[in-house]
Amino acid sequence: MVVEKAGSGPSKPVGDRCPQQQEPLGHAKKSKQQVSDGFTVKAMMKNTVVRGPPIAGAFKERPTKPTAFRKFYERGDFPIALEHDTKGNKIAWKVEIEKLDYHYYLPLFFDGLCEMTFPYEFFARQGIHDMLEHGGNKILPVIPQLIIPIKNALSLRNRQVICITLKVLQHLVVSADMVGEALVPYYRQILPVLNIFKNMNVNSGDGIDYSQQKRENIGDLIQETLEAFERCGGETAYINIKYMIPTYQSCILN
Repeated sequence: MVVEKAGSGPSKPVGDRCPQQQEPLGHAKKSKQQVSDGFTVKAMMKNTVVRGPPIAGAFKERPTKPTAFRKFYERGDFPIALEHDTKGNKIAWKVEIEKLDYHYYLPLFFDGLCEMTFPYEFFARQGIHDMLEHGGNKILPVIPQLIIPIKNALSLRNRQVICITLKVLQHLVVSADMVGEALVPYYRQILPVLNIFKNMNVNSGDGIDYSQQKRENIGDLIQETLEAFERCGGETAYINIKYMIPTYQSCILN
């Protein structure tokens, strides 16, 4: 008679032993990926996704700041009023435009180019064109004071503001003698933003691009403005434009 030892159970065949359960290879857990900046130690590690460069934001609109023009208008310092007629709104000047102090008023009106709400933008834009039309030889001495307001307006990168400013610049260079030549030393302040938007033309295919009829196409307005600069800027205008905007082609040499 065989006596079994206490605690010992019946032995099982070797083939009946259950192996440890393993997950299929296709369902293996993937290690979590990490995101890292380029040119770092982490970027060289496995399972690392390199983060791309940030967006430059060259075409992104900048926020507007309160303008001196709005402040002076709300205080009633400008000799202007709004007049309605059958053709629309226009400025009623309370004094003769020729008698205005251009050193004081013209830079303030140019500062209003940054405005985008009525009535500030209307008074600023129309006031500039009225003063340029009647300014004569008073405009040339004020050119250095106009550069910062022009640069501020273009730097907003707002399409509407850029179009308005370009039309003002076209009027400015033909408003009086030597004004176009006086702007040449300031091309480095004015032209960089124009170089960014120069090729921004609307391609509507078979449709109609109404912005061209309204003269609101930025690419076309920039081309017109550069050509006006070249015609009115004297002998050194083209080479200075070419230095800031390499893709510009002369309208005179051709």
